[in-house]
Amino acid sequence: MAKQRNRKPARRRDKKGGPGSGRRKPCLHCKDKVEQVDYKDIATLRKFISERGKIRSRRITGACRRHQNQIATAVKRARELALLPYVAEARDERGDRGGRGDRDRDRDR
Repeated sequence: MAKQRNRKPARRRDKKGGPGSGRRKPCLHCKDKVEQVDYKDIATLRKFISERGKIRSRRITGACRRHQNQIATAVKRARELALLPYVAEARDERGDRGGRGDRDRDRDR
């Protein structure tokens, strides 16, 4: 017969503050009652892309599914018309070494 332990069941700790607690951010477009996201409104679209030029996720922006899809389409249209960049400008923070492309150079030496 297996031993039975007389131990209280472990309780989950209540999160107080911290990441993931609380309510989701309200969708800015729903709050302002915007029907369609405009691809020509670059100032608003810049809030939804990162420094590297990537489209931020719904979890970060707080946009609802409908408006997040419209934002993604608007950003892609603005990129096509050269209103927004596809990628950010290159920086020299890493020094002489680049990203993944430098691996082959080390082998040749």
